[in-house]
Amino acid sequence: MKLFGTDGVRGEAGSFLSAQLAMRVAMAAGIYFKAQAKTNKILVGKDTRRSGYMIENAIVSGLTAIGYDVVQIGPMPTPAIAFLTENMRCDAGIMISASHNSYEDNGIKFFDGSGDKLPQSAEEEIEKIYHDDEMILEAQRKGKDIGKAKRIDDVIGRYIVQLKNSFPRDLSLKDMRIVLDAANGAGYIVGPTVLEELGAEVIVLHNKPDGFNINEGCGALHTKDVCANVVKYRADLGIALDGDADRVVIVDEKGVVVDGDQLLGALGAYMNSKNLLKGGGIVATVMSNKALDHFMEEKGLKLLRSDVGDKNVLELMKQEGINFGGEQSGHVIISDFAKTGDGLVSALQVLALLIKTGQKASKALRPFALYPQKLVNIKVKTKKPLDEIEGLEAKLLELKQNGVHHLVRYSGTENKLRVLLECKDAKKMNAHMDEMIDFFQKALNA
Repeated sequence: MKLFGTDGVRGEAGSFLSAQLAMRVAMAAGIYFKAQAKTNKILVGKDTRRSGYMIENAIVSGLTAIGYDVVQIGPMPTPAIAFLTENMRCDAGIMISASHNSYEDNGIKFFDGSGDKLPQSAEEEIEKIYHDDEMILEAQRKGKDIGKAKRIDDVIGRYIVQLKNSFPRDLSLKDMRIVLDAANGAGYIVGPTVLEELGAEVIVLHNKPDGFNINEGCGALHTKDVCANVVKYRADLGIALDGDADRVVIVDEKGVVVDGDQLLGALGAYMNSKNLLKGGGIVATVMSNKALDHFMEEKGLKLLRSDVGDKNVLELMKQEGINFGGEQSGHVIISDFAKTGDGLVSALQVLALLIKTGQKASKALRPFALYPQKLVNIKVKTKKPLDEIEGLEAKLLELKQNGVHHLVRYSGTENKLRVLLECKDAKKMNAHMDEMIDFFQKALNA
């Protein structure tokens, strides 16, 4: 059984992600981290899903059983766990969240002592330990060697200070009206607090989590409410977070969503103009629009592309000495301030850009026109290897010959096939997309 996907362990809570699996994964991870332990402490946070109680208690049981001390901090954004793991000198951090998925799912994400997501090699080692009954049995402790757990409720202040420090000290949000959609998720307290403390007038949406309404018709994946309220309240900007607040969608003053690639281009060019960009360029993924490449070229900057996943973006950023990158989906990484995608850090940089340039969001955040692009998610019964799908190679060759850029990949967290097409001719692109959907429906759901 494979445990790890593109972003930790994720699945339906109580089914794949059972209490037993969570406890054993925690034990395996604890054994892995013990090899380089310094403080014998592991930090555990979660988002607002009801199943978080079950999984958190299982993880605490697994870690204490092998002698680890656990610090529980309750609902906090994923980037807060990355920051606090290092800040509180823990050997590792664990975030319980399924990010943008609905409440039925949950997940377990791991961070090392420096607040970085684990590389694939580490995940593979943890998975190997998970399946080793003898190693799991031998690692369990008795008597005074059993670990302890304690809950700390006031660490949110440390993260708020970190967020505020990412915003230029010479600026204030006192003249800004902002609509914030917290997605009934982990950013529901910290988001409004930071914006208000920096002086903004904040209209807050979906900040009353009940364990089941996380991401439900709201947040970064469902922007109808934030768009409507930006127009209703004549706000300067709309900010929509996802369930664990590691991604952000920005809405301009006209109530229109800003494309993720245009946001990356605008922020990258702005940082470069202020001599804040390191490495001579930015990192995006294979999903990003080709127009972003051409915009970076015009600015004398390079655009490097990684595989999908903010972990892969960050890895390439480190390799190339670049401090800015992200995904068009809204994961934006500014490594001077965050170890992973951080929706609030990103939003604060957008606000700084608007104040410094004196421009409206509709102009400042759309510095270039996008090429027509379409992404379709197709639900599939099974994830049959792409190279085993009869006729696919010919289909992809046909796309290339017709000038249609393509990317076909399975979701790492859901039973979905993602098909991305891009072409300067929108009509041609749409026609080919219809053909591809029909092809995959027959090939994978027959």
